[in-house]
Amino acid sequence: MNTLETKHADLKRYLSQFDRLAIAFSGGVDSTFLLQSAHTVLGDRIIAVTARSCSFPKRELDEASDFVRKQGIDHIIVDSEELEIEGFSKNPVNRCYLCKTELFTKIRNIADSYGIHNIAEGSNADDEGDYRPGLQAVSELGVLSPLRHARLTKNEIRQLSAEQGLPTWNKQSFACLSSRFPYGEAITKERLSMIDQAEQFLLDNDFRQVRVRFHGNLARIETDEEGFQRLFDKKLRETVYKRFREIGFVYISIDILGYRTGSMNEPLKIINQ
Repeated sequence: MNTLETKHADLKRYLSQFDRLAIAFSGGVDSTFLLQSAHTVLGDRIIAVTARSCSFPKRELDEASDFVRKQGIDHIIVDSEELEIEGFSKNPVNRCYLCKTELFTKIRNIADSYGIHNIAEGSNADDEGDYRPGLQAVSELGVLSPLRHARLTKNEIRQLSAEQGLPTWNKQSFACLSSRFPYGEAITKERLSMIDQAEQFLLDNDFRQVRVRFHGNLARIETDEEGFQRLFDKKLRETVYKRFREIGFVYISIDILGYRTGSMNEPLKIINQ
């Protein structure tokens, strides 16, 4: 079995074979570690490309921009509005495929303008264990996945990030706001804004890991064990209820299983059993 040190060395060897790289950079745990690793190996022969859209909260864009500025990495922000993609707003099961195809096509055009032949993205080994249609687009468009190549898991990436002093080592996991909707539930700017406001309110009140899932007029809160315990406080629950009602939700529920990635894929697993 590969040790963490071996996997890290393998990642650096893999990155060293490329003359230049364009990195799809969201500012999350994985893409930050990948960007920093590529910067260490390739120096100024990389660029970071971040997509701006209504499903990507401003706080995430600001954090991504702040990181590359401090590292002195060339940063390109590209507008990639998913809702303008044909069929995306209907939220089909291949929604992520439509989005990633659009995004990586735009990154490809940017990379070409810089004379860069290779694009890399930050999916990790754990991403292969769930329904991830976006990885189909990655494969079809020839986008590199260095962290998957090195078989690095999310926890291992966090450990290496901590060792390197990266500010994202313990950052909460994040996925685009469109992932908060059940498949087939229409996605609109207004609904995305409701989710963004609700999650930002919880983050502002010291919740660390949260998802607010959209079910029509009902908001389903997923949070980690610490957040779950905090919600036993009646006063806090009332505060959350009041704010969510102001945002536009009628009913507010707490998921008893708590936060987990890919919970909107659970109905697909039941159907396929």
